[in-house]
Amino acid sequence: MMILHNLFDGTKRFGQLQHVLPGISPKTLSQRLDELEQEGIIRKRVFAEVPPHVEYNLTQKGLSLDELFKNMAQWGEKH
Repeated sequence: MMILHNLFDGTKRFGQLQHVLPGISPKTLSQRLDELEQEGIIRKRVFAEVPPHVEYNLTQKGLSLDELFKNMAQWGEKH
């Protein structure tokens, strides 16, 4: 959920996500990103550069979770 929360702000690179998610190992972050990509929730864009440049953003399916996140935030504020 924290990965998705950060991607609602826009496209992020792997290093940016790792920075805003303290305590997550690169391996775990990579696995979670792969799972989200396989589910069609995020899109991975790889640029053929040295060093490698990879960006992640939400797909339409991922963006459709926005209402769910807003409802959860409202619930949290209420309770």
